[in-house]
Amino acid sequence: MFHTLDEVIQYCKDEGIRMVDFKLTDIDGRWRHLTIPAERLTRATMEDGIGFDGSNYGYASVENSDMVFVPVLESAVYDPYAQVPTLSMIGDVLVIDHPENRPFDQYPRNVALRAIEYMKELGVADRMLIGPEYEFYIFDNVNYEVLPQKSGYIIKTRQAGWASVSENNNKGYQLEDGKGYHASLPMDINNDLRSRICLTMKDWGLDVKYHHHEVGGCGQMEIEVELGDMVTMADHTMNAKYIIKNEAVREGKTATFMPKPMAGVAGNGMHVHMLLLKDDQPVFYDPEGYGQLSDTAMYFIGGLLKHARSLCALTNPSTNSYKRLVPGFEAPVVIGYAMANRSAVVRIPSYAKTPASKRFELRNPDAACNPYYALSAILMAGLDGITRKIDPRKEGWGPYDYNLYDLSEEEQSRLTSLPESLTEALNALEEDYEYLTAGGVFPKKVLDLHIARKRKEVQEVLRIPHPEEFALYYDL
Repeated sequence: MFHTLDEVIQYCKDEGIRMVDFKLTDIDGRWRHLTIPAERLTRATMEDGIGFDGSNYGYASVENSDMVFVPVLESAVYDPYAQVPTLSMIGDVLVIDHPENRPFDQYPRNVALRAIEYMKELGVADRMLIGPEYEFYIFDNVNYEVLPQKSGYIIKTRQAGWASVSENNNKGYQLEDGKGYHASLPMDINNDLRSRICLTMKDWGLDVKYHHHEVGGCGQMEIEVELGDMVTMADHTMNAKYIIKNEAVREGKTATFMPKPMAGVAGNGMHVHMLLLKDDQPVFYDPEGYGQLSDTAMYFIGGLLKHARSLCALTNPSTNSYKRLVPGFEAPVVIGYAMANRSAVVRIPSYAKTPASKRFELRNPDAACNPYYALSAILMAGLDGITRKIDPRKEGWGPYDYNLYDLSEEEQSRLTSLPESLTEALNALEEDYEYLTAGGVFPKKVLDLHIARKRKEVQEVLRIPHPEEFALYYDL
């Protein structure tokens, strides 16, 4: 939107912008922000940054936590969710050093930038294009609590099948579980809300391909966007989640990207489509290859599948993630690849036929991830596959041109699956992390911090009695 500071300052004057909001990403992938009056946005701000305490973001220790945030000029966009006219900017984090500040290597966006640099240094490609699919639920209301004497949650959504007898003034247009895919009006009560979300995404520079109701009948949505450069798409993923949540609140509703907000219904994933370009030429295309994929593409897939279990610690980093990654739903659990097969971890879309569009998707990630870390880890796994020439065919990972859910237990036992829990994924990451630290992309320290934080979350969840345990054990 902007290319110079003078353009930003003039825009603020012309549009009556009173505040400039700076958004930073913490280690878990949540946005934090700080705000300054618009007149304080100067060249010194853009060059020297604004100081903050990095220890509160999950990175640095308290005794060495002074950092500065440096805005990215090109990210500036009007924020429609602030009542006071506000311009929003994301940016990078620097460590205070002498004579000059230096990029903080643990900061998520800096990790993503370094991953792209490393790819270029290898000579594999100069661009990685990413296309995420955003799945989420929109509910009318949610309440939850965790107390010593009681715990639980209540979700209300009037379009769900169970609401046909519980909602006042009901009109009878409910959606049963599993029957929401491409549902039409009047059942699709959030159609206009999704359209407004997509129009706002466009204003923020995110090109939308389409939106629709997803399988989950009680309010599951999907928005698919056009492919873009990896770091930009990580930025846009943060923007998309921000827009979706705030538009839902404007509507008097609530949106969640939780991988499995309810039992027995479809979970929310974030399928990631990807391809590489070198000198603007596609790296993944070969008309004679399986699925028209080149050897380089197959090696990339080999790297993804080789490291799939450890990747999950970054692409599926919540205890809730593994309530989605179970057989029988659309989420894949078998480590393998195939054409047009949604039960495999890597799927090659059959509709992407041209050299420029030839790609594949990784289907297990979910939007509970930190997109900068997750997308960087995906790239690093693929680059490891290319440099080591890991052939998924020779490794026995496919192609699986059949429904993997229909196999017998004996046949399934011979296949390798994704972790069944966050603990398994973290164990895998502890054993298999060198591909991430190659080229200085992921500092070992940030992986250790991530593992420690997530192990703490696991223990917190495990210590809380589950309602199902009362049903199973109360009378014993």
